[in-house]
Amino acid sequence: MTLSTKPRATKKAQLIKLLGTKAGGDIATLSDKLGWQHHTTRAAMSGLRKDGFTIIASKPSGGGLAKYRIHSELAAVPEASHGA
Repeated sequence: MTLSTKPRATKKAQLIKLLGTKAGGDIATLSDKLGWQHHTTRAAMSGLRKDGFTIIASKPSGGGLAKYRIHSELAAVPEASHGA
């Protein structure tokens, strides 16, 4: 049996990629692409917010579903230096 050295694309990474596009996506489309229920998609986006991502929603002026996309994320916080 051969082990694959290619890293597995997690659902979280897939969600970040989908939300990182200029167009973003609505809950229904994101859920379909990830194979999740709508409430799971919303919960995952809440988790991304807790991780430091800024997710913005834009609602079309003519009505329709809100589109979500990542606006920004916090830069990696350097480890606190220990010592004098």
